[in-house]
Amino acid sequence: MRFSIWPFAAQPWSDLLATAAHAEATGWDGVYVADHFMASGGGGMPEETPMLEAGSVLAALAAAVPRVRLASLVFGNTYRHPAVLANMAATIDHVSGGRFTLGIGAGWQVNEHEQYGIELPPTRQLIDRFGEALEVVTGLLRRERTTFAGEYYRLSDALCEPKPVQERMPVLVGASGEKRMLGLVAQYADVWNAWGLPELIAHKSSVLDAHCEKVGRDPGEVGRTCQALVFVTDTDEAAEALAGRMHLPAFGGTVERLVDVVGAYAEAGVDEFIVPDRSLGAGPERFERMDLLVERVFPQFR
Repeated sequence: MRFSIWPFAAQPWSDLLATAAHAEATGWDGVYVADHFMASGGGGMPEETPMLEAGSVLAALAAAVPRVRLASLVFGNTYRHPAVLANMAATIDHVSGGRFTLGIGAGWQVNEHEQYGIELPPTRQLIDRFGEALEVVTGLLRRERTTFAGEYYRLSDALCEPKPVQERMPVLVGASGEKRMLGLVAQYADVWNAWGLPELIAHKSSVLDAHCEKVGRDPGEVGRTCQALVFVTDTDEAAEALAGRMHLPAFGGTVERLVDVVGAYAEAGVDEFIVPDRSLGAGPERFERMDLLVERVFPQFR
């Protein structure tokens, strides 16, 4: 398995960079950045909380942090025309020297759409649009020119130059919907991502396998990545109390408990586990917990 850190963009740039640099220096495999312009207003964080823009952060990290893999988790499709996103991704890949994974999702956060006047269509149309966007993005990144005539996007003999440094820059799709979204993963994605604890990830992964078989694709061609909040505590009971108050999947406890849960992810077929830094504290405390994970938990699964 690979193990990556997800520094929250709702912190000063200096803190985010320090977390990425610490991950770089201590053996983590990657750094992920989410794409939001404001907090959702849930989970105890007011929407006025300052939020750094993901594309700019990733380009800066590509220049500042030279070893780890970088990825978006995930760019919301409704926020940018997919042709613009393809050019952004290719540029970040060049700045990073070929270390970028383009993560894309359909888009969901209501307050961002409402405040900026960005259309957030009903679910069916949202997924229809996302499917077209995946066709546009993969075409632009991988073909010399792209022509596409859809309901939402139209391209005519379109260029995207320069192409990424990587011969096939991975496209990651964040998805949990079993009927249609995982079908799009099977059709277009190199990597799948979702929030979840091991049992849920194992179930969703089996659904993805079935979608791959329907479209004639080897399920082994799609990497499996996931994340949950991780609490490093002196007792399992303390972590359970913290996790129980979260609105996102979470686990934690002693080193022994952490090893058990990460082992369950490995048994579920997870290729990469992503740790959000928001549950690891701040400053030296965060770095101590990152070090504990990378020194005492992760080596057993690499």
